[in-house]
Amino acid sequence: MKFGRDFEGQMIQEWCEAYVDYRALKLILKQILRFRHRDPAFRRFPPTPPPPPPAPPSSTTASVNNSAGGGGGLTRRISLYRAFSGLTNRAKGSPRKRDKHNHHHNHHYHLFDDEEEQVILITEDETANYTTTFLNSVDDGGELEVMFFRRLDGEFNKVVRFYKQKVEEVMEEADELSRQLNVLIALRIKVENPMANLPDINGIHSSPVSPEHQSNRVPDTSPMATIKEQEQGEEETSVDGNRNKGFKPAPLEMLDNVKINIKPETPLTMLKCMISSLTSKQTFSKSELRTAEELMSRAFVEFYQKLRCLKSYCFLNQMGFSKILKKYDKITSRNASKSYLHAVDNSYLGTSEEVSRLMSRVEATYIKHFAHGNHREGMRSLRPKAKREKHRITYFLGFLSGCTVSLAIAIIVLVHIRNLMSSEGRHQYMENIFPLYSLFGLVALHLLMYAADIYFWRKCRVNYPFIFGFEQGTELGYREVLLIGSGLAVLAFLGVVSNLDMEMDPRTKSFSVITELVPLALLIILTSILFCPFNIIYRSSRYYLIRCIFHCLLSPLYKVVLPDFFLADQLTSQVQAFRSLLFYICYYGWGDFKRRSNKCYESDVYRRFYIIVAIIPYWFRFAQCIRRMLEEKNKDHGLNALKYMSTIIAVATRTLFEWRKGTYWLTVAATTSSIATVFNTVWDLVHDWGLMNRNSRNPWLRDKLLVPYKSVYFVAMVVNVVLRLAWMQSVLGIREAPFLHRRALLTVVASLEILRRGIWNFFRLENEHLNNVGKYRAFKNVPLPFHYQELGGAKRV
Repeated sequence: MKFGRDFEGQMIQEWCEAYVDYRALKLILKQILRFRHRDPAFRRFPPTPPPPPPAPPSSTTASVNNSAGGGGGLTRRISLYRAFSGLTNRAKGSPRKRDKHNHHHNHHYHLFDDEEEQVILITEDETANYTTTFLNSVDDGGELEVMFFRRLDGEFNKVVRFYKQKVEEVMEEADELSRQLNVLIALRIKVENPMANLPDINGIHSSPVSPEHQSNRVPDTSPMATIKEQEQGEEETSVDGNRNKGFKPAPLEMLDNVKINIKPETPLTMLKCMISSLTSKQTFSKSELRTAEELMSRAFVEFYQKLRCLKSYCFLNQMGFSKILKKYDKITSRNASKSYLHAVDNSYLGTSEEVSRLMSRVEATYIKHFAHGNHREGMRSLRPKAKREKHRITYFLGFLSGCTVSLAIAIIVLVHIRNLMSSEGRHQYMENIFPLYSLFGLVALHLLMYAADIYFWRKCRVNYPFIFGFEQGTELGYREVLLIGSGLAVLAFLGVVSNLDMEMDPRTKSFSVITELVPLALLIILTSILFCPFNIIYRSSRYYLIRCIFHCLLSPLYKVVLPDFFLADQLTSQVQAFRSLLFYICYYGWGDFKRRSNKCYESDVYRRFYIIVAIIPYWFRFAQCIRRMLEEKNKDHGLNALKYMSTIIAVATRTLFEWRKGTYWLTVAATTSSIATVFNTVWDLVHDWGLMNRNSRNPWLRDKLLVPYKSVYFVAMVVNVVLRLAWMQSVLGIREAPFLHRRALLTVVASLEILRRGIWNFFRLENEHLNNVGKYRAFKNVPLPFHYQELGGAKRV
């Protein structure tokens, strides 16, 4: 694989603009190469390739101090209550030490042997910007080489600035985590009261410090203290080898001004927060300790992922500079790489060791405080294994897909052989059995579209696992989703084959009970699989779906996040599936399923619920928009809520028109549906997709596009508008089509909406990904558990 492709494949996609633009530099080198091929002077004297430049040294992660989690038994237990001295070694209030390469400026880098000709001169100014002077600019083609080094300097300075900014951010975050961990240790002592159960250690009892001594002692809770737990041994050892003699627990007085910051993510926690806000007294309970430990554990894991990404960013850019300079030396027969790579190695990018040191300290701290001293368990949490593609998934996908095609062909052949299309029981079958199986068909089609979305997201490098908040290694790929969809299709087709017998028993005039209960049994089996507690059939993904569904059901009471409203949008395209579920209840509860007959559509109660279940998905989104508008104070969410309210009115009036007819209801249905269609279409294209921007670099599109062909976006716009007009089928009174029963026509219209939703999914997540790229947002924001109150104001600890 070429380095350029491998380089782009290993990028952190949200930081792609901060990497060295290897492709642009390579294009300039191609121009230099074409010029040299055209110039007869270069053709007459072919250049000899220079020796390859030295590769940049690869930084390695410092080894983990195993003693941080070791000690066993009492030793490890005591260390859990020791005040934490911090992840960094910066003194409180003192400015950060300048790196060794910043002690002096205006450096000149020109490494070359006596027999070698000097090609470039690199200078570093006071702002740590590097400028390269090409000394052979008067040569033929020299202006192209000047342009190359000018672009190279721009990329190098961009990379150094970005890396330095990110390192400063993680150092500040490390300080914050250190302060939070000190409070967590104090809370652990407060809740668990470990001193009462600890024995005397070398004649010194580990009881709590007396109030007199505690009041006189001034604790140093600075996260930037020079004493490092991991580097200086956390457990002081006396001359005679006795350990823990110098044990000092974390000071408890810091809890006096601490407020536990557990956000109300559920209705129950919201109620607790409301009650606790009425009482000024702090209650430190074991449940709050567990929640705080969970939040801190997640924060440390996410922080460690940032460090790993920063380290990868540093290494990849160093490798990129090395590779592009090697190509330059090969094309121009010069030896400029030594000087430039020496500047790279001596820059902040090559000399900064903060990230490696932080990684080792975070590993040691996490293993001790959150992994019970188990090194393997701690590293498994910090470094989750990447998901691997399994051959059995591909095998079963091919097998079930083949079964699906075979069963579909078998059904067509059976219908043709038995002449079921003209059978007397055709209408009876379509009115009673077809709606039951159409539910599975609509779900399977949605899974197919979702699998296609995943495939194209991966192809366009959209980081959908991060956007949806999947745990690393648990996200489903398109093969897994296709496997689930094909398995569902096989079960549904087998049920259809069992119900194709339209001949009744002449004596009882009823069908076989077993075959008539197949759809209900299939629905119960699939529901049982969804809620199955065993670790089979992608349990983490099933629980993720259940949690999102539960949040949608109680959408006004839960904080709205992207996975929740994204799922609610999917549900708005499954209105016909909701109505099929309602038909299940009516058909098997009050219908005569043995004779394939029902009077559901004649019941006023059923008709009311027929409208209600169609409105429910849109209500989810309406409630979510209202909550976001109140929390974020953004009027756009209010407009979005009006959009869903217009859709609710349109769906209700179209359904009423189907039953009541008349010019009045026709006018109302057509008017409300037209308003809702225009509102939804404009919102999709402008807000969700980020298109229709006439002032962008790509007229009527975004400034940045992931799909290389612009025509795809315009075709998608047209298709979105056309598919949104499917509601006209009901308003125009089209009840049946040639060779299609009215129930089949409803399913086809519902399928068109699912296809439109699948197209919407791709562009909606593309827009979200580009927003993350523009803000360099590559990590989740994990809330920290504590706030420190000072002088009546709230301040983070």
